[in-house]
Amino acid sequence: MALETNRRHFFLGTLLAGAVPAAGFGSAPSLKLAGYKSPNEKLNIASIGAGGKAASDIAACAQTENIVALCDVDDRQAAATYKRYENVPKYKDFRRMLDKEDKNIDAVIVCTPDHMHGICAMWAMERGKHVYVQKPLTRTVWEARQLLEAARKYKVATQMGNQGYSNEGTRQVAEMIWAGEIGEVKEVHAWTDRPLWPQGLTQIPPEEPVPDTLDWDLWLGIAEMRPFTSGKDTGRYPNRFGGYFYQPFNWRGFYDFGCGALGDMACHILGAPNLALRLGPPSSVECIRKEGTSPFMFPERSVIKFEFPARGNMPPVTLYWYDGCKETPKIPGVPEGEWLGDMPYYTGGGQGPQGGPPRQGQQRTGYVGRVFDWEQYELMRKEPDKLRFPPPDGALFIGDKGMITTGTYGEQTRLIPAEKMKDYRFPPQLLTRSPGHYRDWIRACKGGEPACSNFEVAAPFTEWMLLGVIALRVEGKLEYDPVKMRFTNNNEANKYLKPTFRKGWSFA
Repeated sequence: MALETNRRHFFLGTLLAGAVPAAGFGSAPSLKLAGYKSPNEKLNIASIGAGGKAASDIAACAQTENIVALCDVDDRQAAATYKRYENVPKYKDFRRMLDKEDKNIDAVIVCTPDHMHGICAMWAMERGKHVYVQKPLTRTVWEARQLLEAARKYKVATQMGNQGYSNEGTRQVAEMIWAGEIGEVKEVHAWTDRPLWPQGLTQIPPEEPVPDTLDWDLWLGIAEMRPFTSGKDTGRYPNRFGGYFYQPFNWRGFYDFGCGALGDMACHILGAPNLALRLGPPSSVECIRKEGTSPFMFPERSVIKFEFPARGNMPPVTLYWYDGCKETPKIPGVPEGEWLGDMPYYTGGGQGPQGGPPRQGQQRTGYVGRVFDWEQYELMRKEPDKLRFPPPDGALFIGDKGMITTGTYGEQTRLIPAEKMKDYRFPPQLLTRSPGHYRDWIRACKGGEPACSNFEVAAPFTEWMLLGVIALRVEGKLEYDPVKMRFTNNNEANKYLKPTFRKGWSFA
């Protein structure tokens, strides 16, 4: 759609030339190469990980493609998926699966604990397989850069599993900001109720026998060997999702395996700021508050401050990340009573005004994700006793001429105060729209344009987010040099930029 020469676009100037990601949203060369499949031909997909989130990743791809091999280190966790695909080969070691099933596999889903994302994706790409890697792309900055280089080298289609990048609202907020709707954005606040798993523990329970269903050595993978424990002897059973001390979900809170609340939700909630503000490496990052610290786990809650330099026509911006929130942070300048981030919903369930907003991906409008509806908003304001408020998750953009808020996945984008949306017209579309996060990747695997969160986009995004993870482990402001990939003022922090590999494990 051609740009309209009206007030909406006074702010763009030369910005638009660099606004669209270089390898996404249709701006990169086609992936059509020898050997790519016809759009009508099904992909043969394998998955490293079969239980938990992997089950929904597999199910989403199985709607249109073939699932040909599955791998999981825990038979108990994978049981339901294994039953659903009874005739598909099963493995515990992803390396054995990739070697033995090499000729049968076109693409690979990687859905494991964070510390194994990098090595699993690298092994798949080295064999010419397209990869869909759950968020965060990697646990360390070095691994993110390695995966980006590999994607370029092997010319495979890639996607990180931050579904919000496919949402309509993420594109809306970018186009609104580029059109100058709230002026120059110099401050962003983003928040989450995570962690939902234990963090800040100070003692590890005694060793226990490994369950017969679990290969503990393979679960640890590249990480240092340590005893297995269920955690049941702590007096505080720490796994609300059922399981053991480290897995299937608690690993997120451990330095050696996960990235804490940032790793779970930042790639979702910060996706809209990353795109709209064209964020690259920050000049500095600092944890300015933390509570409940631990020698081996992330703190129970924290506030992190990122400072980004000017980008093209965009001024420097400061971004604040809050986790462990019981409620939405009180941000100066926000009118009393405004709903920020995720919108409330009706207690009755269902769809639409009588039952609350449709769930993500079930939108009847044809958009991906929930979009703001003024009529529904008015109705909800009139019936507060029928509403239920979701956990606090979202983001707020503060410009010198106004504010915009978005939900967890960039959805329900709206101006603040929301009354400004009554007769609001969104700017003309500058970004192509997504067919859905999995479909976007599948299309790319078959020779279509790169997926919206391909590694050209996802790796730099993951890199700056991971700097916040490191800031949780050291004291003081960290000044970052992205060219040299190092902190210039803290050698202790530099050791967290790259993982250590247990003997017998490597990228090669």
